[in-house]
Amino acid sequence: MRVRLSVLAAIALAIGVTPLVTPAVAASHAAPAAWKARPATFGVAKQSNVEIRMDDGVVLSANVLRPAGQDGRPARGRFPVILTQTAYNKEVPALNMEDDYMVQRGYIQVLVDVRGTGSSGGGWTGFGPREKRDSCALAKWAVKVPGSNGRLALDGGSYGGINQLFTAACHPKGLRAIFPVVPMGDAYRDVTVSGGETDTAFIPSWMGLVTGAGLLTTSVTTDPAQGVSALVDHVTNLAKFQLPTIASAALGQEIGDTDGEYDGKFYKDRSPLEIIDKVDVPTFIVGGEYDLFQRGEPMLYNALRSRGVPARLLIGPWTHLDASSAGTQPLELRWFDHYVRGTKDPTLDHDIPPVTVYRLGRNRFETSSSYPLAGTRYVAQRLPSGNHTVPYLPVAGVCSSSTSQWTAGGVPMGLPVCTGDHSLNDLLGATYDFPVRGKPLRFNGTSMARLFVSTTRADAFVTARLEDLSPSGKATPLTNGWQMLSLRKVNAKRSTWRNGLMMQPWHPDTRSSVRRVVPGKVYELDVEIFPTAAQLPVGHSLRLAVQTSDEPHLTPSVPAAVNQLGGALTIHSSARYPSTLVFGRG
Repeated sequence: MRVRLSVLAAIALAIGVTPLVTPAVAASHAAPAAWKARPATFGVAKQSNVEIRMDDGVVLSANVLRPAGQDGRPARGRFPVILTQTAYNKEVPALNMEDDYMVQRGYIQVLVDVRGTGSSGGGWTGFGPREKRDSCALAKWAVKVPGSNGRLALDGGSYGGINQLFTAACHPKGLRAIFPVVPMGDAYRDVTVSGGETDTAFIPSWMGLVTGAGLLTTSVTTDPAQGVSALVDHVTNLAKFQLPTIASAALGQEIGDTDGEYDGKFYKDRSPLEIIDKVDVPTFIVGGEYDLFQRGEPMLYNALRSRGVPARLLIGPWTHLDASSAGTQPLELRWFDHYVRGTKDPTLDHDIPPVTVYRLGRNRFETSSSYPLAGTRYVAQRLPSGNHTVPYLPVAGVCSSSTSQWTAGGVPMGLPVCTGDHSLNDLLGATYDFPVRGKPLRFNGTSMARLFVSTTRADAFVTARLEDLSPSGKATPLTNGWQMLSLRKVNAKRSTWRNGLMMQPWHPDTRSSVRRVVPGKVYELDVEIFPTAAQLPVGHSLRLAVQTSDEPHLTPSVPAAVNQLGGALTIHSSARYPSTLVFGRG
């Protein structure tokens, strides 16, 4: 068991799930000077492995943590309940999302292993339809635990942030507010398959973490029958879900319920953006400029705000690991005290504006009434004339910030070589530099590279990076985007436009949307570049760097790799082929 725990801890550290305490950056937001977090007034009384039977007979396992008095027993009175759902085993320290901070301040926490994970029975399907039905049932159960006052909140990070949105869409009785930290919006485009290639830096390791944590079955020591039954379910499920899902992406084929390397029902069922119009409770979203879900977090926020749902968006200079441990618990306390506990907070809206974003380059947080930040106007910058040919190099990306971001922060962001400076990686592709003159360049939101390209093979892949190029030649990473040439089709109606310019193309990325690539023919390829906020000083340049891969982040399926192998991509820029960078200024 000690060996298993050591291996699990190493995996968790590698993919950025382990919550390390690094609150300094967020501290100024978490506790504005006019507001102070309530001190802890309770201890924690823990009831372990409480059985919750679902409508199909499967038993899920929960820990119930209650405010405790000095004698260690549950305190008298009634308290709001926080439901937290995890796939990382509720018994494993640092992974389990146990929130003593909130319990010590008068909240009951119900912490549940989702189906097929930890000590819970059944088969895990990663946000599948059955798991979502469980979430609705868990909310009904949690709000009625002894000591509950009938008011419910949801919390948790990453997996625990995503299933908050699915649970809120059920409209469970008593739900007053949620606090999703680093939640996903689009299961396909945000993280699993970016531009048509599979995220091999994160997805296999993540599935390995869930599987490994499930095989620990720590409940065996307290309930042998429950633990052994759960272990059998977890081992059996490997062949039903985890292995077919990975094999489907690698082979580019539909296996079981999966859609291979293409978007479809499998991913839509797991995408909170598909149900966000059903979420109507106050929602506080925390994200990161280098988070796994950098793309989806602003989209979730905008979908809520467009319907008038009370919402906040906080984005820091964080990877997935950093954002999960950015010291936002005082913010969560304030949010829940007001919306769940019912505490009057007349300065809440003043102290916490709708949007708070860390501006890279300026290295400070800025606030706004909207995202992209208010005053942003999109512009189109033509690439310099000429053709650039880039060979297919499957090592491009290894020495880049992608290696940090898409291992969820396992490689520290900002190392002097590679993650903090892309100049070496830029040698593996073509670069286009736009000098900053007159005044600093401030840009916000999603960007797009409209490239006219041709290839010598039957397909090609494009990685587009935005960087801050200093006079010394250092290329500081800002953000990235990716797209397969055969998946170049764009749905203009689902794309996002600002002041007449498309600034976020929407590619169907389905099997039916695949378009033939004829070697030597020039095609328009619109590459979505994920959102950020940055400022470049006068004398620097905004660099667009283009490469033909992004390893180890993204890996093509076997058929896609065969179509690209040995090829060369040419980027055309001329009056006939007006390759353009579109981005927001302001």
